[in-house]
Amino acid sequence: MISPQEALQIVLNVAPRLPPVTVPLHDALGKVLAQDIRAPDPLPPYPASVKDGYAVIASDGPGEYPVITESRAGTDGLGVTLTPGTVAYVTTGGPIPDGADAVVQVEDTENVGDDSSSETKRVRILVQATKGTDIRPVGCDIEKDAVVLKSGERLGAPEIGLLATVGVVSVKVYPMPTIGVLSTGDELVEPTTGSLGRGQIRDSNRAMLLAASVQKGCKVLDLGIARDEEKELERILDDAFSSGIHILLTSGGVSMGDKDFVKPLLGNRGTVHFDKICMKPGKPLTFAEINPKPSANTTPEKILAFGLPGNPVSCLVCFHLFVVPAIHHLAGWANPYLLRVHARLQKPLKADQFRPEFHRAIIRWEFNDGTGNPGFVAESTGHQMSSRLLSMKSANAFLELPATGGVIPAGTSVSAIVISDLNSAASIHSSLTSIAALSGKIDTIKEITAGESLHSEFRVAVLTVSDTVASGAGPDRSGPRAVSVVNSSSEKLGGARVVSTAVVADNVSEIKAAIQRWSDIDRVDLILTLGGTGFTPRDVTPEATKELIEKETPGLLFVMMQESLKVTPSAMLSRSAAGIRGSTLIINMPGNPNAVAECMEALLPALKHALKQIKGDKREKHPRHVPHAQAAPVDTWERSYMAASESSTEHSCSCSH
Repeated sequence: MISPQEALQIVLNVAPRLPPVTVPLHDALGKVLAQDIRAPDPLPPYPASVKDGYAVIASDGPGEYPVITESRAGTDGLGVTLTPGTVAYVTTGGPIPDGADAVVQVEDTENVGDDSSSETKRVRILVQATKGTDIRPVGCDIEKDAVVLKSGERLGAPEIGLLATVGVVSVKVYPMPTIGVLSTGDELVEPTTGSLGRGQIRDSNRAMLLAASVQKGCKVLDLGIARDEEKELERILDDAFSSGIHILLTSGGVSMGDKDFVKPLLGNRGTVHFDKICMKPGKPLTFAEINPKPSANTTPEKILAFGLPGNPVSCLVCFHLFVVPAIHHLAGWANPYLLRVHARLQKPLKADQFRPEFHRAIIRWEFNDGTGNPGFVAESTGHQMSSRLLSMKSANAFLELPATGGVIPAGTSVSAIVISDLNSAASIHSSLTSIAALSGKIDTIKEITAGESLHSEFRVAVLTVSDTVASGAGPDRSGPRAVSVVNSSSEKLGGARVVSTAVVADNVSEIKAAIQRWSDIDRVDLILTLGGTGFTPRDVTPEATKELIEKETPGLLFVMMQESLKVTPSAMLSRSAAGIRGSTLIINMPGNPNAVAECMEALLPALKHALKQIKGDKREKHPRHVPHAQAAPVDTWERSYMAASESSTEHSCSCSH
């Protein structure tokens, strides 16, 4: 017997990569690209407005100006040139007229009353624009001739969108293999059989393998059930090998019985590379390389034949461990191996004495995996007999248990091979329950994965706290406003961008769970909570925040209070908290959208400085900081040391203010 690792390496060494084919764009989803894709044009192909607003000449500054033209998305924007003292209305994506060098968003303008003596509309610009503001230059997204996708990349929905963006309507990809599935055994009957006779079982393996193959994106050929008769099986195999399949999956007939004909018949038609693996379950796995005879209509291609065990669990385990990587390799994947992670056992497990075991389990991510740290935890699916298909139900991983014969204690970290989406319904339910330990509801945290957000110097998360919004009884107005304010002030905040948002009810546990994930797991730099800071019994955001922060930042609250009191005396009713947890700054803000904008505006002058200090950058000084003389040492030893090294050391300011 060989090890599972050796067996997999043999399979991948034998498996050929299928020759590329050209397919229309709508057939390319899920396939691997077999060519580099370059952009024939820049994107955008013209200077485009980022927002609805007015194209201006930045040096004009605030004031009242005539609107001499409109430039909307879909128009060419040609024929009009802006001159000093004029502006043009532009929509998001609209071309920037010649002469303009900035855009002022509509929110920073006011319409001027109609002048009956003039046909020209006028608008008041309220802010000083900076050259280049809210303009996407030519090629800022994609430069002309840039490689937008490389050969070997797998095509998902975003990649299909990119191909369409650069005008690709057909693309060269590696095709998915065609898989033939055959069950063998006199005891097997079709699943449609109503009443089973003595010694009969319904054929579950064929339905299961066909479904698993389709789930991997393969074409399938149902070869039916073959009786344990050598001649019949021989005929079916020969027909299958001439049908154009790339992989043959058989189940049953590969053990040591007197009617187990699959292995010798495969050996007569090709090379059997192995027929036993030291593993549990799945020991009697046969793998053969078949070189079919050429015919007048088909070019012979190497066929991979897997004689899978007859027990349903053994059959499906072997499919995941050996057939799936082979599918990946044939289909052009650069890394055909299944994902491995480490998970901690929730309960002790007994290991087999003689063979390593692939134990079926459900793994999920926990904020505390039992060690006080975040990580995957593993829960067994129960009794692991190889005929018990229920052990595969809901399983998303195989735990690799060594052949020690002993009991592996709970809390032990073991290797887990991921076999399905970790976001499956069972995992999501378990994760949400454990993440927050909630009795209420928590909205799914939305990750913003635009490239600019991923590479921002400071990453911001926004948490809306509202029973109304969380229950779906009303819209979230504060969250989008906060996102807009942060992103539009990105430059003033040192490149800060919002990378994640969420909505929770007015519940301490839910609020804490969201903050802890962002601060302890995602390591965002700034968390803004919106709402829940007043006097009503449900206003508990400050209580949740104070339980988590390690250092208070009262100065930030003082500035926000001063700014809010300019607008309404009710601001004095705020109980907001603010502070630092680890490397994350957490600030409670009001729930009113306008108040959010006002408070952010008040914090802007110092927020970038604060975030840099939290990151440990003591070189970041106050804008008007003047270095002062180093304080004289008071310690006798320090005075002697400083005197001895005075000639070779340049004094510099070491303060962080």
